[in-house]
Amino acid sequence: MAATLCSLKRFVEAKTLFRKIMPVARRVLGESYDLTLKIRWMYARALYQDPAATRNDVREAVTMLEDLERTVRRVLGGANPATEGIEGSLREARAALYSSEAPPTP
Repeated sequence: MAATLCSLKRFVEAKTLFRKIMPVARRVLGESYDLTLKIRWMYARALYQDPAATRNDVREAVTMLEDLERTVRRVLGGANPATEGIEGSLREARAALYSSEAPPTP
């Protein structure tokens, strides 16, 4: 449901739902379970893709994606599609962070 909310660009609702399900997934499935990792990945994407995202939201997304990239590489391997997807999301989030911190051009 949260992923669908993201695809509909209803980021506020998606982030609220992700915040509720992430702790449950971590507790029930474990920190390194693939579904738990994907939920965290989707939440990070919701953070930086939201047009109303603050700089802190984007920083949180970058930090989460950096952690996820290391974990997914260790758990699933470098050639796994999820690893490659998270690396792509990390590049996008870093670009969003850079553009949010760049001074406006006159």
